[in-house]
Amino acid sequence: MIPASPRTPLSRSFFDRPVLEIAPDLLGRTLVRSTDKGPIELRLTEVEAYDGPNDPGSHAYRGRTDRNAVMFGPPGHTYVYFTYGMWHCLNLVCGPEGRASGVLLRAGEITRGADLARVHRPTSRKPSDLAQGPARLAIALAVDRTLNGCDACSDDGGPFRVLTGTPPSPDAVRTGPRTGVGGEGADHPWRYWIDGDPTVSPYRPHTPRKRR
Repeated sequence: MIPASPRTPLSRSFFDRPVLEIAPDLLGRTLVRSTDKGPIELRLTEVEAYDGPNDPGSHAYRGRTDRNAVMFGPPGHTYVYFTYGMWHCLNLVCGPEGRASGVLLRAGEITRGADLARVHRPTSRKPSDLAQGPARLAIALAVDRTLNGCDACSDDGGPFRVLTGTPPSPDAVRTGPRTGVGGEGADHPWRYWIDGDPTVSPYRPHTPRKRR
């Protein structure tokens, strides 16, 4: 079999698998964000898996709502949510329709369109922190709730596409607890990252909010 080119788009079947298979397999893939001012490309270096009804940390754990409805739809679509009243986060829906699992895109290396990404994130101090963490990634790629539900597997030139890229060797992939997740899902080792990559975000355990 001839290996796929790094520029080959991932098909919907790539995302129509169990989320714990897909999440580590997204590392090294290229996320293309098309904007009116040009494309931005990002090599994924850190992700987290959220396994729907099997995962207390998932937005879909207690069932379908207006907020998480896109997670119950076809795989390969984007799920964008707003958190802490400040930040957007970008996810890719995985698994069969109705299963409601997804992968949070936590960090990556901007490999094309860095000048445009810096316009979106002027506070960035160095290339490695431009998309280091899910909020920074979303800001650098100009992601907001208007992009919720986009089809990243469509051929119609939409705002997102995921390319084959160059996955890391298996021995370079690390796994551990997800950042900021508490309760029953706190110990699930469903955060995956490329070992030693400078764009990977620092791990922070869950800190309960203090009541005022």
